[in-house]
Order: sequence, then C-alpha cells, then structure tokens
Amino acid sequence: MYKKCILSLFLCNMIVLASFCCLKIAERSRYAATPAFQIELRQGLQEEEASSMIGNIDRADSGQRVIDYQILERTGITLSDDDFQILCRIVEAEAGGEDINGRILVANVILNRVESSIFPNTIEGVVFQKSNGTYQFSPIWDGRYYRVKVSEETIEAVERALLGEDYSKGALYFAARKAAAPEKMRWFDNHLTRLFQYGGHEFFS
Repeated sequence: MYKKCILSLFLCNMIVLASFCCLKIAERSRYAATPAFQIELRQGLQEEEASSMIGNIDRADSGQRVIDYQILERTGITLSDDDFQILCRIVEAEAGGEDINGRILVANVILNRVESSIFPNTIEGVVFQKSNGTYQFSPIWDGRYYRVKVSEETIEAVERALLGEDYSKGALYFAARKAAAPEKMRWFDNHLTRLFQYGGHEFFS
C-alpha cells in the first residue's frame, strides 16, 4: 500500500513537470512567430553578417565615412585622410555632372596613375602633378577643385573605386572633348590610344 502511494505521487509529479515544459515550449513558439521576435532575429543576423564582412564602409561618430584599411593594404594603396578628401574633391570637380559610374571612372584613372610607374605614387602627387609647368587636371589650375562641394554620390563613387570597382580598362587619361582646347585633344588623339567613351569623357591609355 505504501509503495503504491509513493508511485502515485511520483507519477503525478512527472505529469505536472511535463505539462509545465509543454507550456513553456508553446509560449516560446508563439513568441518566435511574432513580428517583434522576427525583426530582432533579422537584425541580429544582419549585425553578425555585417561585423564579419571585411571591407565594410562604416561611419565614424563625426558622420564621415571610414574606409576599411585592410582592403587598401590588399590593393597596395596607401591612403591618408587627406588623400581621401583630395580624391573626392577632384572627382567632384571633374565628374560632378556624371552619373555614379562616370564618377567611379574618374577615380579609377587617378588610382591607375598611382599604381603606374610613370606617375607619382600617391593620390596627392597625382592630382597636383605638373607637366611643363601646367597641372595635369584642369580643375586645379582653373580653381574649380577648391570651389566644389563634394556630394554624397561622389563619396560613394570614390569608396566603391577604392574597394575595387573598376570600369577603366586600365585608362590613365581622360578628356572632355567638347570642353577641351583643340590642341589638347590633338595631343590625346596623336599620342594616346583611345579606349572608350562614357558620358562626357573619353578615356585613353
């Protein structure tokens, strides 16, 4: 009789415990189906994915973008904050009226020159280079470089170029034929190889 009472109490406790576990599982399942939980889950996955990506473009507390220097080290480009600002400003001055790909192309040409042995090996050196006493890029000598306001689209174009987006086919020169002096375009046509035209610019190697 005593053993039967013990066994009955044990079975009752097991039934109560099993019921409690089932209720908890049901509650968790209902919560997991709610929009709030799904949003939290998606956000968590996105944050985890973002943190694992090399080359993410982030924003500093100041609101300015910061380029992942691991990417720049892999591409062999040494880029200071000043160089980044110089590159953005010359792209804005040269291609502010072009679409995003037109701006990327101008950044590509600057970066191609940095990597070429026949040009200076820094962005600042390339942008401010003189040939026979004349600056290589017209916005430097006519002052447009100093007057432009760099747009978000230009910043995005420069970042994408720095992260490896390249449509230039190795171009080292570009010119806007409609805006250029005829003698300048004759030099381009006679001394360089024309690769293609995009927007208002022709690109040469």
